[in-house]
Amino acid sequence: MKKIEAIIRPERLTQTIKGLKNIGITGFTVSQVVGRGKQKDTQGVYRGKNYKVTLHPKVKLEIVLSDYMVERTIKEIIASAQTGEDGDGKIFIHPILEAYNIRTGKTDYDIDDLANKES
Repeated sequence: MKKIEAIIRPERLTQTIKGLKNIGITGFTVSQVVGRGKQKDTQGVYRGKNYKVTLHPKVKLEIVLSDYMVERTIKEIIASAQTGEDGDGKIFIHPILEAYNIRTGKTDYDIDDLANKES
């Protein structure tokens, strides 16, 4: 099993979720985050005063899935979230040693089972 963490632009979230559902990925976590990369600073205005925005709003998708789905999922995220400009985001892959189902208390060997039941 692997965990994919994808940091993407918030405006690309809906399109990315649709793309994931099209390849059978239905289970994921979404968090609002802020970050800093190569994307240029912008100017903001608060109560009539200008300020520099150095941390940009992003969305983090976390997906745990079987090894055989990783490459396909990465390709779909890139296809759905890419604009070609600085600030598109990053994808990180982490190994998952074990997963447990809280409801049953048992080891979850088939993390993709959810997608298979909903099809």
